[in-house]
Amino acid sequence: MPTILWIDPWTTTIWYAIINKDRGLNLIDFWVFKTTPKIELKYKLQEIWKDIKELIKSYSPDLVVIEKLYFTTNVKTWIDVAQARWVMMYESIKKNINILEYTPLQVKKAITWNGSANKKQLQKAIKIIFWLKIIPKPDDAADAIGLAYMWALNNRLIKIKNWN
Repeated sequence: MPTILWIDPWTTTIWYAIINKDRGLNLIDFWVFKTTPKIELKYKLQEIWKDIKELIKSYSPDLVVIEKLYFTTNVKTWIDVAQARWVMMYESIKKNINILEYTPLQVKKAITWNGSANKKQLQKAIKIIFWLKIIPKPDDAADAIGLAYMWALNNRLIKIKNWN
């Protein structure tokens, strides 16, 4: 029964989901961890490292799936997030955990069949797929859960009925 840690990386707010495959795809946990606002990046990276290290220790994932970066107009933000991703990936590599990466477009297409779906559409789809009582919040938590579903689809842990 593989346990998978999914991460939607940023520098101030990082969303994650923990899922395992045990007689179905089970959402174990999802939440967010935050760094101290308005501190230097080096201190944020240190906080991220501690949080990722604790997540890995707590859940012992067999795999880490992390969202790929896409270029935004703010190069400084993009570079900072790239450094945060590196910290997350490095801790996973240190523990000999395999890493997979997916783009936001790939996740949206896998979940909603629409690469331009908005956050609300993704949240509603995640709620239905995982039989949740409420829509996952914060809204970016759905991205992390979506990464999990994307991986499960690609690894044929979920069978989609052929409606043809």
